[in-house]
Amino acid sequence: MAVLGQRLCTRIMENIKQYPTVLTIAGSDSGGGAGIQADIKSISANGGYAASVITALTAQNTQGVQGIHAIPVSFLKQQLESVFSDIEFKAVKIGMLHSAEVISTVKEALVTYNVKNVVLDPVMVATSGDPLLQQEAIEALKSELLPLATLITPNLPEASLLLGKEIQQQSELKTYAQHLAENFKTSVLLKAGHFEEATLTDALFNLETKEHTIFENQRIATQNTHGTGCTLSSAIATYLAQNFTLEEAILKATTYLHQALEYGKNYQLGKGHGPVNHFYNF
Repeated sequence: MAVLGQRLCTRIMENIKQYPTVLTIAGSDSGGGAGIQADIKSISANGGYAASVITALTAQNTQGVQGIHAIPVSFLKQQLESVFSDIEFKAVKIGMLHSAEVISTVKEALVTYNVKNVVLDPVMVATSGDPLLQQEAIEALKSELLPLATLITPNLPEASLLLGKEIQQQSELKTYAQHLAENFKTSVLLKAGHFEEATLTDALFNLETKEHTIFENQRIATQNTHGTGCTLSSAIATYLAQNFTLEEAILKATTYLHQALEYGKNYQLGKGHGPVNHFYNF
């Protein structure tokens, strides 16, 4: 009986599977198009298991952000300890971190639990133009968190804040992606979505391999662009959790976002910038 029991236990263990677990640390969007809500949709649509730690609540819709309510730092820390002490995450996506104290708290958790595959979307400005990051937190983000990231995914306004200057044209993206990567000690995907050209070229500089990669997509005529940054960064984290290389993860994630934009362009939700269609495959 003991031998049979051992064989049964071995067979059960052999059949145990592991989810591609992804933790999103970000703010909540009450309108559902961005933030934690978009992250969970994107992670799920791309085959991951999503868990979440909420840094702030926003009163937000398709037209903008009407208010931000910060989660007490003590409770933020409790959320982080709760999930990290129980679940092994294959990747972590970080979004809205609105204060220096929040940034320090998240950094401490990442270091304590030796987190790998960190995709950081430096959320500073919403699609509507509303500021989401306190000015005094920007330096803390630069010095404490960016060097811990595997990849950061700034759009043009965010990159301009990090660089201290505006990027004028797409041909500069490769140069500035490398500049940001070498300055902040992390790989950088610099996104071209705010340019007006028909063909948009996101630029990756992989700090580990010192290689440039360009990802091209055709612009889609739509105002349903709310949460694109959250969606892309979460999808990248999900593919890293599935053991794809950085370049493979970005290619699969950018393809997913392009399709989500295409399949969502004819929908209307709210009176402003609507969401992408996260579950177009379903």
